Amino acid sequence: EVQLVESGGGLVQAGGSLRLSCAASGFTFDDYAIGWFSQAPGKEREGVSCISHSVGYTHYADSVKGRFTISSDNAKNTVYLQINSLKPEDTAVYYCAAHRSRFYCSNYELYDYWGQGIQVTVSS
Repeated sequence: EVQLVESGGGLVQAGGSLRLSCAASGFTFDDYAIGWFSQAPGKEREGVSCISHSVGYTHYADSVKGRFTISSDNAKNTVYLQINSLKPEDTAVYYCAAHRSRFYCSNYELYDYWGQGIQVTVSS
């Protein structure tokens, strides 16, 4: 059974940092791309970053380039999203998701396994 479990969210002041973690199980880690999505209040969920760790390919939405960094620890089957210089508009529920792909990861419509989501709230 594919499982994705997010952790590391919370309340943080603007300008601060957070590292979100996504622990994956139930599938061969190298065979899947992992993506991070955000859903702000009243908005649709959107892909913000992804990684195909078997080939080291990463992708970032334009809105987060320079502030978000995605990485993976294959030994732990875990993907991280480091978020720096947090802004109030980063407030959202963040989800990690997976889809079977060893190469490109940035077609965010293809993700079909989802974590439960984790809240990130940025105060001004």
